[in-house]
Amino acid sequence: MSIPRILRINEISPVERGNNIKTYPLAGEMIGSNVLSNGITCFPKGGSIPLHTHNVEETVTILEGEGVCELPDGIHLVKPFDTSFVPAGVVHCFRNAGDTEMKILWVYGGTSVTRTYTETGETVNQLSPSDRVDGRAAD
Repeated sequence: MSIPRILRINEISPVERGNNIKTYPLAGEMIGSNVLSNGITCFPKGGSIPLHTHNVEETVTILEGEGVCELPDGIHLVKPFDTSFVPAGVVHCFRNAGDTEMKILWVYGGTSVTRTYTETGETVNQLSPSDRVDGRAAD
């Protein structure tokens, strides 16, 4: 059963994604969510996650910093509070193009989320030890 709660980022251990990218999972299956998951990902200067797709729809809101969002129609500059909507199966990625850390808030329309990397075709469970940008599975 789901219970309402306040999620405090300073009480959540980040998931190390490689290349100094950190993700803080917030709502999701682990707290009893049935239909959505969300979290915050922090990208250092120049940091990015390669082109990929998901099995569910996604929105991303830029919280801090500046970057680019690559979508099928081109590359878009993004700044705080710009928000993307990406349907399931659509190739996309975000890159920090600014001089400071970029933080994004992501929301998925599901709790069982996969990421398929465009370059390799590999599908991994989102935030699993295999879901790293440096190609190494976490220990």
